[in-house]
Amino acid sequence: MDITKFVVSHRENALLYGDYATYRAQLSRKLLNSRKKLNIATKSRGKFYPKAQITAEQISDNHEYLHLALLTAERTWAHAMSMKASHAADTKGMTSKTRSHIVSRLEKGARTAEKLASALSQDAVSGANPNDILEARAYAALLRGAANFEKQSWEDCIVSYAVARTIYSALSTSTKGDIYKDLLTDTIDPSIRYAAYQAKIPRTQPIPSIAKKAFAKADDDLVERVKAVNPTVLEEGDVAMTGVTGAEGAPTTITWRSREVKIEDASVAVAWASVQTAKAKLNERLSTANALAPKDKAAAYDDILAATQDAVDATKQAIDELRGEGVTQSDPRMQSLQITRTAVNFEMISWRIGRNRVLAGELDGARATFEDLSNRKQKAQKAEQASERPKEEAPGRQIAKLKEKVVLYDGTLQSLETITELPGVANDQQLFTRLQATSQYFTALKSLAIARSHLLAHNDANALALIHHALTQTESALPILSSTSEESSPARNILVSAADIQTLHSLLNGELQRARALVEISQHNKTKKPSTTPLGTKPLIGQLANYPSSGQVNLENIVVYPPKLEAIPVKPIFLDVAWNYIDYPEKQQQQQPAGKVEQKQQQRTEEVQEEEKPKKRGWFGFGR
Repeated sequence: MDITKFVVSHRENALLYGDYATYRAQLSRKLLNSRKKLNIATKSRGKFYPKAQITAEQISDNHEYLHLALLTAERTWAHAMSMKASHAADTKGMTSKTRSHIVSRLEKGARTAEKLASALSQDAVSGANPNDILEARAYAALLRGAANFEKQSWEDCIVSYAVARTIYSALSTSTKGDIYKDLLTDTIDPSIRYAAYQAKIPRTQPIPSIAKKAFAKADDDLVERVKAVNPTVLEEGDVAMTGVTGAEGAPTTITWRSREVKIEDASVAVAWASVQTAKAKLNERLSTANALAPKDKAAAYDDILAATQDAVDATKQAIDELRGEGVTQSDPRMQSLQITRTAVNFEMISWRIGRNRVLAGELDGARATFEDLSNRKQKAQKAEQASERPKEEAPGRQIAKLKEKVVLYDGTLQSLETITELPGVANDQQLFTRLQATSQYFTALKSLAIARSHLLAHNDANALALIHHALTQTESALPILSSTSEESSPARNILVSAADIQTLHSLLNGELQRARALVEISQHNKTKKPSTTPLGTKPLIGQLANYPSSGQVNLENIVVYPPKLEAIPVKPIFLDVAWNYIDYPEKQQQQQPAGKVEQKQQQRTEEVQEEEKPKKRGWFGFGR
């Protein structure tokens, strides 16, 4: 019957282009068409007859009676929401007469939905399946909760919304689609949170825990029906909490820079528990997967990035709720939430930086110049198996890969700048100094990548300047980052270890000497006079065994530069070449499989036996 889909689709289609008044007008037209289909519409100028209650037999015979009841309940809800929206902008507030009118509309809709649910509960007559009955009960509880919300009856409101929440949570696991999840996040959970606040329930209690306690007051028949669909909902309170630290076992405090503060909101505690779980899973996966490519390792960060983003959103929502309640910044709850906000934002940006570091490659992209080491080894192994020399990538493609690394470094530097703007970070001198050193570390990596692109383009002077700048940045950050005492985990984050900065420093020293040599050679080639050495003269390195008879040495022809690919007499080449062209018996046996060798030997023995047999001759000695 798809009761929930029927209601939600009608609301979305109408409210997409109009308001609640438009929705109410559409429902009136659909109600008239439905009555005409059932032949129960009041004719023009005809006598009005009271509408009879819809029975289970009618629903079993024609599902249009089900749609008739749903459209009737929805029209009363749309009428109430239309009146509420029209008075939302009034500065004086809503009058008691208007509020009572809204409540009466919602009460009528709730009674209609409850009568429909009771009719469907006669499953033997109505032909409804268990999911249809639960959807009808949830829809009736949703309208009843809205009526109690407007009546400001907070205890009854929590019970009604808890029934709807539990049913929708159970149905979300047995069916596909996000209809139930959207109802939970957009309508039910905010209403339960506000009603709990008005009922003086502590904010530290999560919504699943509140709903679980309130649902215990429901009737036994509903409890049995929910257990038949998904019994874990009643045990854990929420399907979304499965695999996460439970509502009662969620952390109550958070530590930031050796300062422990109390988590003031239950949703923040649940989100922070999921962050810790995702962090443990990430470390476990990366510790056992050393041969993964950088893209596969980066994909493992998706869960923890989503968990930290949820924690950031939950913290922001908690702060906005306190501000809406008029809580000042000096309040201890607001102070704790501000520290929590800094901690969860720092955690989220830290893992975002770690993902960029993994994508850059080994040693944050400093050692593996153009491609990650694992892919390079795989290509070399394939080339060895094919007895081919591995092809070197074109300079343009290498420069494109270096540009991708520069984009990652820019994103990391922007993330570090975002951290410095968080509340309380600028006042923490030790943390601020370390963040500056980390920024210098990634600036050095960015300069190194740009320098390598200049080397590929034969701009040696620019490359030397960039490498010198990178080395200067590394030397400034080296004493700060080398003093870290934190243990490094398999999953990379914002923490730059002492080994990372020291390895980069030694690598830049070598790159600097190489760049100086290249600049010196290029400068020498520019200032070099035309050579007077005749063509074909061997360089000095090839004539070290001959003493110059003239007593003078030509220093302009020391070595061949740039070097050329030529044969070097290391061992007797003649024998090597002869081995390729002379068929030796031992060589054939080595190259051929054992089966083929046995077949050839058998053929030879058969040929020898045939030669030994005497040949038959004709009458006069001629062969036949």
